[in-house]
Amino acid sequence: MKTTSLVRSTAAAACVAGVLATAAVTAMADTTKPLLFKIVTVRDEVIVAVPPDEAGALRPEAAAIGQALAAKGALTLWQYAPRKGADGALEMAPRAKISVLAHDSLRVEPYTAAVRVVPVQ
Repeated sequence: MKTTSLVRSTAAAACVAGVLATAAVTAMADTTKPLLFKIVTVRDEVIVAVPPDEAGALRPEAAAIGQALAAKGALTLWQYAPRKGADGALEMAPRAKISVLAHDSLRVEPYTAAVRVVPVQ
């Protein structure tokens, strides 16, 4: 009986260690993946990401982007658009650096892409 419970607890510990290792790798992979936001105005919508060089200065959150726009009047962000990747799969990729001007009717929302997101290089 003691051998069986020792084997079970060892197997459980190995399973927990595997889950934690997988979670750590996933967390590290997510740090390179840019966070996307949707800028909504009365005229149109655009998907953007904070440039990596400004990520330290600007918290990549919708509220922080809105506050920075209100304080500075304009921000330079990366516009993202869908494209086909080298493997033929659809992905969201950086298209161009754009300037977003503050406006009273502008809204910033978090955006979750249903496809792979390519980081800015």
